[in-house]
Amino acid sequence: MKYQVRFHAAAERDIAELLSELAPKAGVATALRFVGRIVDYCLDFGTFPERGTRHDEIAPGLRTVGWRRRATIAFEIVDDKVVILRILYSGRTLELPDEESEH
Repeated sequence: MKYQVRFHAAAERDIAELLSELAPKAGVATALRFVGRIVDYCLDFGTFPERGTRHDEIAPGLRTVGWRRRATIAFEIVDDKVVILRILYSGRTLELPDEESEH
């Protein structure tokens, strides 16, 4: 079964913040490539979404997975969709998004 991967508005904000933080330090092209690799990794969840660690004690169905020791990706599987809830870079704390729409 192939799952659709969606990015919650909070994850999209995380991506935008990461780009704005990295671009002045590493250059726009490097920042775009770096963030693009994270997004590509998330899109691969469509093939094998049940990875990472479950955190039902925080929220039912919540999973997290690390990316290259630099980011933590929080997501959930809802029916035939994988919803990327947050992309936490450089040790940021997990705060789950409110009930905003995912994209």
